[in-house]
Amino acid sequence: MDDYREVNRQSWDERVAAHAASPDYKLARFEQDPEFISDVVRFDLPRLGDVRGLRGVHLQCHIGTDTVSLARLGARMSGLDFSGPAVAQAQSFADKLGLDIDFHQADVYDAVEVLGAASYDLVFTGIGALGWLPSIDRWARTVSGLLKPGGRLFIREGHPMLWALGTDDETRLTVDYPYFETQEPMVWDEGGTYVQTEVQFQHNVTHEWNHGLGEIVTALFAHGLQLTALEEHDSAPWVPLPGKMTKDADFDEWRLTDRPERLPCTYTLQAVKL
Repeated sequence: MDDYREVNRQSWDERVAAHAASPDYKLARFEQDPEFISDVVRFDLPRLGDVRGLRGVHLQCHIGTDTVSLARLGARMSGLDFSGPAVAQAQSFADKLGLDIDFHQADVYDAVEVLGAASYDLVFTGIGALGWLPSIDRWARTVSGLLKPGGRLFIREGHPMLWALGTDDETRLTVDYPYFETQEPMVWDEGGTYVQTEVQFQHNVTHEWNHGLGEIVTALFAHGLQLTALEEHDSAPWVPLPGKMTKDADFDEWRLTDRPERLPCTYTLQAVKL
């Protein structure tokens, strides 16, 4: 487990260019339309509320499309990611759009040291971030350290029940992987990525962890945050279960074709630092 950062960083570094070039991240739309925002942020607009003037940071921001979206909504944003190529791509993209966003390369657990304690009104974390972290308690301590008193955490994330499902059975949903945080990671060796691309990758091993919803909430409580909202969704902005999902016509979201009420695919969580 000691080398999980480097193993995962190699995988993410290699995928940056392919992600930026993929139509799924819609970088061209951002350039063509100054009011365009990412599908992930658009989905949560009714929950996000007015962020104008808030000092915000997007943790594990990757190439910065959600960061840019929050800036377009009026927040004064920073972004942080452990991938150097991702940070360079995000900074270049924000600069090209004329947005004043500062991006930083650092591990998420080092965010307080890099960005400053009690510096932010808003900490944002998006889809597919928490599974790369071995300790949800340490993450919650980091979030608490970044927020000013009264500051808000906003998360849209894949549901731990979804992450626990296997994908090999063509007809049934099967629980094949841990729901709760484990000491040792799940080690994957899989090519490809979650967006459209013809690129063949060389770095395909990743180390990942699941974190139960109760573990996440309890960690936030333990570090001085009060839960203010928790909503589970039957949809996800990518296809987590190929062959079993149908795309929603109004949002770029996917849900189970057969009885979607069976499975929470994602959730939105909000908490305030006391």
